[in-house]
Amino acid sequence: MKNNKIITNQKSSIAALLPILVFLALFFGSGIILKDFYKMPAIVGFLAALFVAFMQNRDLSFNEKLSVMSRGAGHENIMIMSLIFLLAGAFSGSVKAAGGVESTVNLGLSILPSNIAVVGLFLIGCFISLSMGTSMGTIAALAPIAVGISEKTGFGIELCIGAVVCGAMFGDNLSMISDTTIAAVRTQGCAMKDKFRQNFFIVLPAAIITAFILFMRTSGGSFAIEQNLDYSLLRIFPYIIVLAGAIFGMNVFALLVMGTVISLGVGVFQGTFAFSEIFGIVGDGVSGMFEITVLSIIIGGTVEIVKENGGINAILNIIKSKVNSTKGAEFGIAFLASAVDICTANNTVAIVMAGPIAKEISDEFGVDPKRSASILDIFTSVFQGIIPYGAQLLTAASLTGITPFDIMPNLYYPILMGVSAIIFIAMRKEVKVEKSKSAA
Repeated sequence: MKNNKIITNQKSSIAALLPILVFLALFFGSGIILKDFYKMPAIVGFLAALFVAFMQNRDLSFNEKLSVMSRGAGHENIMIMSLIFLLAGAFSGSVKAAGGVESTVNLGLSILPSNIAVVGLFLIGCFISLSMGTSMGTIAALAPIAVGISEKTGFGIELCIGAVVCGAMFGDNLSMISDTTIAAVRTQGCAMKDKFRQNFFIVLPAAIITAFILFMRTSGGSFAIEQNLDYSLLRIFPYIIVLAGAIFGMNVFALLVMGTVISLGVGVFQGTFAFSEIFGIVGDGVSGMFEITVLSIIIGGTVEIVKENGGINAILNIIKSKVNSTKGAEFGIAFLASAVDICTANNTVAIVMAGPIAKEISDEFGVDPKRSASILDIFTSVFQGIIPYGAQLLTAASLTGITPFDIMPNLYYPILMGVSAIIFIAMRKEVKVEKSKSAA
């Protein structure tokens, strides 16, 4: 028989937000004290938050709280999102093992004129990140090339690696297999192709202006590539298939499975790896997504308890007291996403955390799911691309021997992406929404 106590109620309580505040305090505090925001795994912080959540609300027994947590952790969106994460890992691992990343980089360097070398770094970064779905992988692949171009052209390494980070954040925000896109789409309940189209036209002006700025700053430089740039169009083919299929609305599960199979087939056909190795390659790719998958499940359970205790309603009531229109709601979602990413230094975690709250705001004020998904993804990517303690800038700095603060003045794309998104929200037609009465 259903227990009425564990049916989500409509009470509002600021105190119910304590678990989230505990996580932010632990994660942000340890990052400041240890001078490394990745010393403490996010999963540890959320387990502490979950423990705090279980200590609250004496109206529910421990078993009832377990039921509430399980309901959130096993929610349809969380489970689908987790499965997509694992399939995306399988595809990324397979196409990388088949040589797709190296071929894509070499193809880009081969066809771009040397007098637009830095612009080329940005454009290649855009394509690789859009194909791979990872900004970190893009930065790791292109950082050595950025160093070489800097040495041969005389342009500062901070500008060259800045162009790489800009390109990496383009695909991190847009790619169909990016964990941020997957999280945004699943938490907001929209089709991936709809989010892509909406998002693309928001960030396209930012990408064009970024390329123009880089061109104006570097058009006089050139370089000669001495190493052999071998590439295979066949190795790039899986990326193209996945991108095209996603744009045309192919089912994401079928698309990722097909991309993985094609990648493995290409690798075996070209002798990159033996048939007997394919299971290990897929396994390595999948295992790379274990952390974010488990984290998503824990966050889902924690947020459900916070919601049951009235925390989500408390946030909604605060937002509703400040805005009364769809435009205001969209700015509220943008602020929420930005604030959580600044605190967590992880845009995927930020989306998984802020997603359920953003969905409640969207439903309350009539925001289209594809718009809320785009806003979530864009604003977390904006700050993820510019905070000096984020993994992207830390990685870029460590691979080039400079500091994140050296790179920050050259991060045109993330800043312009934020400006473009703000204009996109500001230009929408104002729709007044009558505020509903909050439950006690």
